Amino acid sequence: MPPTLDIPQLYSYGHELEMTDDKVGLLRDSSDAADDMPELRRRLAEDGYLYMRGYLDREEVLAARASLTARLGEAGVLDPAYPTIDGVCKPGSGYVFKPEITNNNEEIQKLLYSGRLVDFYTQFYGESIRHYDFTWLRAIGPGKGTNPHCDLPYMGRGTHQHMTCWVPYGDISFELGGLMVLEGSHKRMDLLQNYVYRDVDAFCENKPKEAAKAKEGGWTFTGTLSHNPPVVRDKFGGRWLTTEFRAGDFITFGMFLVHASLDNRSENRLRISSDARYQRASEPIDERWVGINPPGHSSAGKRGRIC
Repeated sequence: MPPTLDIPQLYSYGHELEMTDDKVGLLRDSSDAADDMPELRRRLAEDGYLYMRGYLDREEVLAARASLTARLGEAGVLDPAYPTIDGVCKPGSGYVFKPEITNNNEEIQKLLYSGRLVDFYTQFYGESIRHYDFTWLRAIGPGKGTNPHCDLPYMGRGTHQHMTCWVPYGDISFELGGLMVLEGSHKRMDLLQNYVYRDVDAFCENKPKEAAKAKEGGWTFTGTLSHNPPVVRDKFGGRWLTTEFRAGDFITFGMFLVHASLDNRSENRLRISSDARYQRASEPIDERWVGINPPGHSSAGKRGRIC
């Protein structure tokens, strides 16, 4: 197959992706159907994701970015020689996971949990919704991205019909490296069955090493599907799909879609994004992610069983 046009060589988790038309492609933009919920539901069932280009107000997203970079600067993550808004990190910053900087953050709370996004999911589900109280905020410095996985092993104790919403805070080039999804992977339950229903916070009470690790908040199963994106593609088929994102875009998908991220191959810039989760209010919710201080993956969120 010929190389994929207009896409440079991409890397994920330290691996070169095979850049042929049958293995890499661009995300389908569904913003043309933004007001057609039946069509969006059809596309989600078919594609496994909805990429909504320019759906959010760009200035509102950039204001949220400013609030985040200000807090990252206060946390000592950014290089003070550059304007804070540029998100230039200190050498060796690597993977910065700071969900706490979204707490009591008016700009983030407004963007994610009111306005257009809440309206979108309310219309999509066709009824009242609720969201997790925990926001996954990531600032990824130069280096490896996130390895291939599905989201259900991390949040599967309630409904399995909830959805992830990935929002980039700023423009994300191929070099900076955004989210990528594996085409058609949500339909491959023959390959996912023994992986996707496992709970990262479950442990065997009758196995002392597992019990000790859980007591400290550790995992015996990390939820990772693979450390090798090209091998995953070869196994599942389909293409790794991505794009160059802009502030104002979002992508949403369900719990069974395999996804990962491209490596950040910039010299010194952070890739800043967040994950939020939405579901029908009428369905059960995972208790690890609700409340003023959700227990998450701490020892309080562990669930023991006899194996």
